[in-house]
Amino acid sequence: MTGPAPASRTIAITIPVADVARSTAFFGKLGFSFNPAFSDGANGACMLVGEHAVVMLASHDAFAEHSHRPMCDPTTHAQALFSFSVATRDEVDSVSAAALAEGATEADGAEDHGSMYTRSFFDLDGHGWQVMWMDPAVAQLGAVPEGVGATA
Repeated sequence: MTGPAPASRTIAITIPVADVARSTAFFGKLGFSFNPAFSDGANGACMLVGEHAVVMLASHDAFAEHSHRPMCDPTTHAQALFSFSVATRDEVDSVSAAALAEGATEADGAEDHGSMYTRSFFDLDGHGWQVMWMDPAVAQLGAVPEGVGATA
């Protein structure tokens, strides 16, 4: 399939967390909100990321019920890098600073690619997150700054 995905598609990513309430509070401090209809406090919380994207914060037991593979330890093994965009370069720094103040650890310092600016951190459970801003004019063109992303 080529071209953009249909507008009706939603992505839901589920990640295991040691303490759902603690993780919910952490991400709430970073400005995320939660859908109470799909959150029960002890087993999981539905974090709203965008119009068509959510991250389910699942207790280890709840995650194990849905996965047919063993969980890896995100503090020692990379599962994925979760990236989310913010509106301004300054917001990259303020969200990253809030994460660090709430117990996250810095993964990478600021990376300035001119039209794209990022910072990365590991959350309370060791999952890797990247906060990014991209110049809207460049994002509209679909261009990726030189040196960003993997090459084939």
